[in-house]
Amino acid sequence: MKMLVQFGRKLWKDEDGLGTLEILLIVAVLVIIAIMFRKWIIHYIEELFGQSNNELKDAGKASEACRTNPASCGTASP
Repeated sequence: MKMLVQFGRKLWKDEDGLGTLEILLIVAVLVIIAIMFRKWIIHYIEELFGQSNNELKDAGKASEACRTNPASCGTASP
């Protein structure tokens, strides 16, 4: 009986693997949050990529205008 009590105390004080458990709990919470807000997250990312795509298209148009008429860029190319 005494050995069982000592084993129980040792097991209770043993902290090996505690960091792993904490990381697993954090990951589980993040996954649950991602599942709960997945539609909002997908919408936000699509909107973000759409804006960046439009800005890249506008930058491409400005770059093409600079190649055809360097004076329109603000600084002339040599």
